Amino acid sequence: MPQTLAADDIVETHAEGAANQREPLLVLAPLREYLRASGLEAPDELSANPIGEGHSNVTFALSTGVVLRRPPRGPLPPSAHDVLREARLLEALGRTEVRTPRVLAVCADVEVIGAPFYVMELVAGDVITDSLPAQFDTPAMRALVADELIDSLVELHAAQWDSIGLEGFGKPTGYLERQVRRFAGLWEHNRTRELPAVEQVGRWLADNLPESGAATIVHGDYRLGNVLYDPVSPGSPPRLAAILDWEMATIGDPLADLGYLLTHWLEPGDPPVPFRLQPVTALPGFPNRAEVVRRYEQRSGREMRAVDWYVTLAIWKGVIFMEGNYKRAVAGTTDDPYLKSFGDAVVALSERALDVTRNGF
Repeated sequence: MPQTLAADDIVETHAEGAANQREPLLVLAPLREYLRASGLEAPDELSANPIGEGHSNVTFALSTGVVLRRPPRGPLPPSAHDVLREARLLEALGRTEVRTPRVLAVCADVEVIGAPFYVMELVAGDVITDSLPAQFDTPAMRALVADELIDSLVELHAAQWDSIGLEGFGKPTGYLERQVRRFAGLWEHNRTRELPAVEQVGRWLADNLPESGAATIVHGDYRLGNVLYDPVSPGSPPRLAAILDWEMATIGDPLADLGYLLTHWLEPGDPPVPFRLQPVTALPGFPNRAEVVRRYEQRSGREMRAVDWYVTLAIWKGVIFMEGNYKRAVAGTTDDPYLKSFGDAVVALSERALDVTRNGF
């Protein structure tokens, strides 16, 4: 979802939406009725603006100061973009110390806006990717930003998922094998061309599965761009306020989250890579990747084994997701021009994953 709206993204009524070639993303009249029935504010002049990176599930900030999240337009891969599942997880995590926004309402009725959705509180904060707020932009503060990110991941992995209503949310055994099998199938659904490197990497992952420890909640997309830091006065230490974008979360091997985080953790001297999602980590004060692993191990009590395997899995999954978004862009089901650039990046990243299998991370 781009940061600007297309004319057919938000309509007042279903009749207005039916007159357009594409389904709308929001239908305001029935949305107002639903919000009022749920005890939430919904004035006649209700408006919405897209927020976040917006290349997967669609997130709107409503003019009433809450956030609405719904799937993108179809066609969608099987089981992808399940916002009701995401809402269930957030409601369960609301009973823990894990830092999440509070869910305010969940709507499974697709007749309201044309898709299921949920509404959550708007958490104030800064997203850090290619720059830092001025108050955090010193080596000492950067080190604390990293500490907060790693410590919050440890908190998530410590949550007792089987005692907060998440029974059946995921299978606690066989996670890595299922990931490889599922994404191999997803590649067949998403692919737009022949890329032998993708299939070679998939076979390597299947042939070299590490042994998992005890299962935890796995975020699936944990990085600086998916968390918020409290906006604070100069001199105050950074505090991670909320973890966002839970659509890929499940129960599984926590080291998959750490492997994914490492793929985006740049160090000084790293070669150029497509889609540098958090280049700030190359600045003085941020720990290097080995130090990230050590802090996680010390705080969590887990040993990070088979780093190359977990990193390869993360890159390979990213390739397959990106190919799906590229397919949507080619099909014209999204206006987001950024997704059209994924075509070349998928090729480059698939070769990067293959290189890790041969030469290490």
